[in-house]
Amino acid sequence: MGRAGQRFLAWAPAIGWAILIFWGSTDALSTEQTSRFIIPFLHWLLPHASPTLLNELHDFIRKAGHFSEYFVFSLLLVHAVRGGKPGWSIRWAIIALIIAAGYSASDEFHQWFVPGRGSSPWDSLLDTSSAATAQFVFWALVRNQRTIETVENADRSIRIRRDRTGSK
Repeated sequence: MGRAGQRFLAWAPAIGWAILIFWGSTDALSTEQTSRFIIPFLHWLLPHASPTLLNELHDFIRKAGHFSEYFVFSLLLVHAVRGGKPGWSIRWAIIALIIAAGYSASDEFHQWFVPGRGSSPWDSLLDTSSAATAQFVFWALVRNQRTIETVENADRSIRIRRDRTGSK
């Protein structure tokens, strides 16, 4: 496969996820639409909960959705940006974060024009915070993996030295 094909494969998941985010910004996942199945489910789960509590939980679930979708999007973006290279780089993380923040802002702008949807800079801030959190988690996982590999390599070196010297 050529270089262009490899780049496409690296970017395809992020592009696909961006399309899902765009679809989610239509009326299909507006508060009115999601309340039709989330509120009844919450009412079934919590039969004695007040309507106010059910609405607050519905809002929380929707915000958790924002957080989750941009967390995943940010990870897919850093995967695409690094182009198959191993590890983590602050440059890759910043590029992924800038793309996620820009897409979030354009998503909120799009929602401004969708009947039944609202646009909020707070949602964009939540999305961007989620993307930053994903980059931090990814950095921590890569760092932890490097630490584990360093310890394993050190242990292997000690065993090799012991084998050569015959000590236990």
